Amino acid sequence: MKNKNQIILGTLLVVGSLLFVSTSFLQPKSAFKSYGLSDPSKVYALDIESQYVLAGETVFLDEPDLRERMDKELLVNTYWQSNMMLMIKRSNKYFPMIERILKEEGVPDDFKYLAVIESGLENVNSPAGAKGFWQILKTTGREMGLEVNSNVDERYHIENATRVACVYLKKAKKKLGSWTLAAASYNRGISGINRLLEKQQVETYYDLLLNHETKRYVFRVLAMKEILSNPAQYGFVFEAQDLYTEAPVYTVEVDTAITNIASFAKTMGVTYKQIKIHNPWLLQNHLNNKSRKLYHIKLPKAVAVGP
Repeated sequence: MKNKNQIILGTLLVVGSLLFVSTSFLQPKSAFKSYGLSDPSKVYALDIESQYVLAGETVFLDEPDLRERMDKELLVNTYWQSNMMLMIKRSNKYFPMIERILKEEGVPDDFKYLAVIESGLENVNSPAGAKGFWQILKTTGREMGLEVNSNVDERYHIENATRVACVYLKKAKKKLGSWTLAAASYNRGISGINRLLEKQQVETYYDLLLNHETKRYVFRVLAMKEILSNPAQYGFVFEAQDLYTEAPVYTVEVDTAITNIASFAKTMGVTYKQIKIHNPWLLQNHLNNKSRKLYHIKLPKAVAVGP
C-alpha cells in the first residue's frame, strides 16, 4: 500500500509539473510586476471613429493616412497619463475664461483645445521666442496690439493674448476658407498654408502633404477635444475636488508708474508672489508706465475661513 501511494503521489507530481510547463508556454510573459495585488498593467488599442467634428467641420477618416494620424494622437495622449491628467485639471481652471472670450470674439469653442496643444495651458516660452498660452511671437504680438518690452509682456496676459489669437484665427478663416485650415495656419502661417494649397492644387488640410509638425497639428487638437470631452472613456478617474480652479480676484486700475511692486503689494495687503502669479505680464519689480496707460492689475480676494 505504501509503495502504491508513493507511485500515485509521484505520478501526480509529474503530471502537475507537465501541466505547469505546458501552461507556462501558453501565458505571455508580462513585463509588469503585479506583486500579487492585481493583474499586470495592459495597453489596449483604441476604438477610432469613422469621423470627428472640429469647429463645426466634419473630419472624415476615410483614408488610412488620416485614420493612422488620429490613432497616433489619441494613443500618445491617452497613455501619457500624467500629462493628460494635468490637462484635465488645468482645463477646469482656464477653460471658462477662454470659452467666454472665444464666444465674445465669434470664434468656435473648439479652439480652446488649440491653446492646450500650444502650451499645455501654461505661460511657457518656446526656443523660437514664442510665449504665453497662445505661443505668440514678439513681432506678431506687437503688430496685433500687445505691449511687449522688457518691462511688460502682454503675451503672458491670458485674456489679452486670447483676444489676439482670436483676431488671427478669424483673419486666417477669411483668407483660407475653413476653420480647419485656420487651425493649421496657427502652426504654419497663413501664407505658408496658402502657398501649399496652390502648389499642390488641393483645397483642404486633409489633402495636403505636410511637414511632420503641421501634419500632426490638427489631429492633436482633435485628440485633445476627444479625450478632454470624454475623459472617463479613456480611463481617467478623478473627482471634482481633484481639479484646479481659478482663485477669486478683483482688479485695481493703475495709470501711473509703480516704483516698487513688492511695496505696492504690501500696501494692498498681498504679497509680491501673489501679484506676479495673477499678473505674469509684469516682468520686473516696477512698472514704468511713462505713457500713463491704464492697466488692470488683478489681486486675490481674501478667502473667508470658517470657525
